[in-house]
Amino acid sequence: QAQLEESGGGLVQAGGSLRLSCVVSGRTFENFGMGWFRQAPGREREIVAAIPYSGRSITYADSVKGRFTISRDNAKNTVDLQMNSLKFEDTAVYYCAVSRGAWASARDYEYDAWGQGTQVTVSS
Repeated sequence: QAQLEESGGGLVQAGGSLRLSCVVSGRTFENFGMGWFRQAPGREREIVAAIPYSGRSITYADSVKGRFTISRDNAKNTVDLQMNSLKFEDTAVYYCAVSRGAWASARDYEYDAWGQGTQVTVSS
């Protein structure tokens, strides 16, 4: 069973930056796609970004394109989310997840292992 641990969340002013990191153990990391999702209070969980095992054909939510960058380091079993130009509406709990396969999907049911989440709060 894969285990995931996120870090890097916190409080930041609008316009600022944060970098989230997720370390994965218990699975052959380089064979699986990875995703970052978020869930704000009263809202459904939504995709932020997803990266396949190859690191190519990355998917971003329209709301974060041009501001967020997902990357992975297969040697370190990590997937990062660099978040720039943060907005108040980016406030949410952010989760990393491991895909069921090598692909990167925007659908949360395509992922079968999740981290505990890290809070990102953007003050306006």
